[in-house]
Amino acid sequence: MTGFDGLPADYFKFFIELETNNNREWFNDNKLRFRESVQEPLAAFVEAMAPRLKKISRHIVADPRLNGGSVFRIYKDTRFSKDKSPYKTHGGVQFRHALGKDAHAPGFYVHLDPTEVFYGGGVWRPPSPQLMQIRTAIAKNGAAWDKVISAPAFAKRFDGIGGESLTRPPRGFDADHKFIADIKRKSFFAMAEAKPASAKKAAFVDDVDAAFTDAKPFMKFLCNAVDAPF
Repeated sequence: MTGFDGLPADYFKFFIELETNNNREWFNDNKLRFRESVQEPLAAFVEAMAPRLKKISRHIVADPRLNGGSVFRIYKDTRFSKDKSPYKTHGGVQFRHALGKDAHAPGFYVHLDPTEVFYGGGVWRPPSPQLMQIRTAIAKNGAAWDKVISAPAFAKRFDGIGGESLTRPPRGFDADHKFIADIKRKSFFAMAEAKPASAKKAAFVDDVDAAFTDAKPFMKFLCNAVDAPF
């Protein structure tokens, strides 16, 4: 595997065609193309990010393996979905925490599809115990949370904190708390958007590295909240 020089043009073409040919016959006919235009370039990106991630946190894993590593599988879980098309129409990379066995642990994420590219960090729908820990950390350490989300680098890079929220404040939390909007969240993430064309350049690694660096205090807060080293 060579170094990362940007995603090939066929990366996005593959997903555009998959959008209208989301079936096993087409995918099987294009398996080699998928490996060469999607999996291998993403794995090269993961390798290029590895030394940079170590400078941010030695507990975040960059695993370039094509199966079981940082590159997400293309196969959808259709068990609970009305849409039974078998394949995702985007590529994704999850740099997980060393203690996390799945995507629910705090980690960094990169999303790449023909219409949108975004990257950043956070935790997606953590289990109830960890969710309670994060909410409690925000409620009890408001000054520290405020420092994280109002830091100039963070505020300039990210459009606030994202994540689906409850309609009402969770039980046991003050509805008038300064950060009740964040306490109500079910997920916590900060994402920066970019044009898909930017991912075709070798400098994409620098772009993602800069965003991850700006998200470092946010990620440290989340990890501290769930008793994970950062």
